[in-house]
Amino acid sequence: MISDEQFDRVYRVLPVLQQVTPPMLNEFKRAAFFARIPAGRDVFVEGDDVDAIALLITGAVRVYKVGETGREITLYRFGLGESCILTANAILSRQTFSAIATVEQDAEAVMIPAAIFRDWMQRYEQWREFIFMLLAQRLSTVMALVDEVTFQRMDIRVAALLLERSQPDEPIRITHQEIAAELGSSREVISRILENLARQGIIRVLRGSIEVLDAAQLANLLAM
Repeated sequence: MISDEQFDRVYRVLPVLQQVTPPMLNEFKRAAFFARIPAGRDVFVEGDDVDAIALLITGAVRVYKVGETGREITLYRFGLGESCILTANAILSRQTFSAIATVEQDAEAVMIPAAIFRDWMQRYEQWREFIFMLLAQRLSTVMALVDEVTFQRMDIRVAALLLERSQPDEPIRITHQEIAAELGSSREVISRILENLARQGIIRVLRGSIEVLDAAQLANLLAM
């Protein structure tokens, strides 16, 4: 059970609760419980049984796969007011978790037990619509990832990541290994691409960070 104060916070960041019937709101208050999860903690790893689903109130979680060679690739992230669709899939199919979910930023979440989640999917239309909306969003994200991995050169994907993360007059706090893990590549490949961009004067590689010197040139790479 969550407290009235916790429910007020959850209600503000979960629009679905503003659409459901009073009976479901009462069930939500009774069934949900609050959790704080520090950065670096694995919520689930591949093969875990899933006994509850988390709806994030603060923080961010990265969901990724690790191959036999140890390479990682990010499938998606979820944050404020969102949840992990692979967790929902595991609960509904009664299967184990199929990836790794790790907290990137200290998170607070409201947890819904698996049996309650399945029951609400059967009985409450607004809850089903909320979960199906999450599914559609994540499917689009994963399809875009498949397109990138299959059809885009790695240097183009690196340029896109740097542009997405860059802020004016601020270096990007990221390592070669973190870029490799994000994009499903090796550190050696990423290092070669970054060295090439540095030789062209597009970026400056620093210790534990990267400074974008010419964002326009990075954008031009994406148009090639």
